[in-house]
Amino acid sequence: MTSKPHGGRLVNRVVKGRRRDALLEEAREVPRLEVSYERVIDILDIAHGAFSPLEGFLLQEDYIHVLHDMRLHDDTPWTIPIILDVDPEEIAGIKEGDDIALYYKDSPIALMRVEEIYGWDKKLHAQLVYKTTDLNHPGVAKTMEKKELLIGGRIDLLTEPPNKHADIVLWPIETRVLFKEKGWRTIAAFQTRNVPHRGHEFVQKAALTFTNGLLIQPLLGWKKKGDYKDEVIIKAYKALIKHYYPKDVVVLSGLMMNMHYAGPREAVHHAIVRKNFGATHFIVGRDHAGVGSYYGPYEAWDLFSEFPDLGITPLFIREAFYCRKCGGMATEKTCPHSEEDRLRISGTKIRNMLRRGEIPPEHMMRPEVAKVILEFDNPFVE
Repeated sequence: MTSKPHGGRLVNRVVKGRRRDALLEEAREVPRLEVSYERVIDILDIAHGAFSPLEGFLLQEDYIHVLHDMRLHDDTPWTIPIILDVDPEEIAGIKEGDDIALYYKDSPIALMRVEEIYGWDKKLHAQLVYKTTDLNHPGVAKTMEKKELLIGGRIDLLTEPPNKHADIVLWPIETRVLFKEKGWRTIAAFQTRNVPHRGHEFVQKAALTFTNGLLIQPLLGWKKKGDYKDEVIIKAYKALIKHYYPKDVVVLSGLMMNMHYAGPREAVHHAIVRKNFGATHFIVGRDHAGVGSYYGPYEAWDLFSEFPDLGITPLFIREAFYCRKCGGMATEKTCPHSEEDRLRISGTKIRNMLRRGEIPPEHMMRPEVAKVILEFDNPFVE
């Protein structure tokens, strides 16, 4: 049985038919606010239920609860604030209770009821969400660039911007139908912003040994410089699935969602989102959603113990390596041999080899995957 949506109901704020026509007409008459592509992605996640139970950007009470307690005001677990920042001059003349149109590149994306306008403390936000105020942290840097005020309220999605990956994007309502059709009762979800190496393959297959199916979701959205480009990740995973997975045990679905690099908090957030897609289990990686050395390698695992009511089972699978004596991939839990027999998989080493046009050794990456990556002139975000 797929998991119930977070909060008990799958949110749907996608407007269609005559109501959409009427709201599009209204969007041309009300004040408009230009939003970034990152906020568009948040709007899509809210409207399609990936962020259930949220129906819009956080109101102040929820925002404060999420910051301090990692829960909404009604005690539902929620760890990452989903906020819309504005400058006072952008909303001059707009008061609480007004409707505004959210525009992206001259297209009305959504209609929003401005239920609240409130101030916020960026430094406090950074400290609580990212556990640091260091501007070298990409999430902190993004926070400090944000505007002075926050506005909260429900949204209605009117139009979706063109998406070159639309053919691979599935939303919660679609994955839930798909899992039902496949007869999957237990689904392990794997979140990624990287191309797959042997360690990723190992943990995915470990999860598959006791679940009916695997949902692999590469994040399609803002990533930091040096991360792999979306199309590279998708093509690399298609190669891995084609050559190394049995037929019909994997659903590969791109997820439109921004990275925050908030480590433990974001690991829980990723689990909540996968619960909305119908997953029953979520693979929590080493230094999940981390960056640099801001978080301990298994710090995210500890945070899950604070959420017994999460409604999705976290899978804690230790980092895999190749053991010469075992003759295959293993973890500290399954391999008794010394460090000198263990060949560790380094993402940095793989990146550097690929930059030089070299195929990494087979204990690190499948050759079919490496060849696909090397077809790109530059596989990395500039």
